[in-house]
Amino acid sequence: MKIYYGGHSSFLLESNNNRILVDPMMISPKMAEKKPTLIAVSHGHGDHIGDSEKIAKKNDIPIMAVFELANYFAKKGCKTIDGHIGGKIKFDFGFIKYVTAFHGNSTPDGTATGNPCGFIFNIDGITVYHTGDTGLFGDMELIAKQTPVDVLLCPIGDKYTMGPEDAIVATKLVNPKIVIPMHYNTFPLIAQDPEDFKQKVEKDSNTKVVIMKANDVFEYNK
Repeated sequence: MKIYYGGHSSFLLESNNNRILVDPMMISPKMAEKKPTLIAVSHGHGDHIGDSEKIAKKNDIPIMAVFELANYFAKKGCKTIDGHIGGKIKFDFGFIKYVTAFHGNSTPDGTATGNPCGFIFNIDGITVYHTGDTGLFGDMELIAKQTPVDVLLCPIGDKYTMGPEDAIVATKLVNPKIVIPMHYNTFPLIAQDPEDFKQKVEKDSNTKVVIMKANDVFEYNK
């Protein structure tokens, strides 16, 4: 699997002919070269829905989101795949499961769109857990026990999500092989030092921290 990072919480997961774009507020040049086959949006805040509507219509692909947010996109003429927390949607490549996230969920125009979520992506046998925007919660451990996680995409920015201290605990609960920090240094209020996070995680666990900058590509082989 190739993991492309756009910045903030935006990733593209590529495996074989599947290219899943997640929370596309920021798109790197390398991501822009790829034609996504699906968009997954964790919640309706502007720094996560980004250009979802435009990209979905341009590529004639669906947006996957919780029921209320999916309806919001459907009213704008987008193809959608709806579901809700605990629900698992099966695909030819594996499955995507909606999981809990503790945050808010309204769109830039103020429309309330239900609960936020994270996603468990099981793609060609590799499992990626994109937490979405969330605070720390104990059931992260249970989520990972049900589906052991290869790569964790976890916020460290603080202020609006968990900060580095809680993200270290979250990493221990999930116990992934790789953790990639996200949702930090996009603007001053969420400025953090990812190298400090890396040092502390790797000192006390077997998890490797991969720090990505916008336009970086990380290849994971199970």
